[in-house]
Amino acid sequence: MSPKLPSRPVHGSGPGGRIELRDIQSKLEDIRGDADETTEKAKPVVVIGAVVGVVVLVGVAFYLGRRKGRRKSTWVEIRRL
Repeated sequence: MSPKLPSRPVHGSGPGGRIELRDIQSKLEDIRGDADETTEKAKPVVVIGAVVGVVVLVGVAFYLGRRKGRRKSTWVEIRRL
């Protein structure tokens, strides 16, 4: 059984303080505006992080492939008699 949260008074724009559809819509628009603003600020950071991640991934793949190629390479020496 979850603890009961204290009730807060509800204030809407309708008669008697009721919450109406336009109250919900305006609150959702406020939230959406904040979310859009936050994502716009975060886009450059995400792009830079993705580019750095790809560069690091390619570098690690190159290094590991080069190392593996050195370990299994065979030297064949041909001598003329």
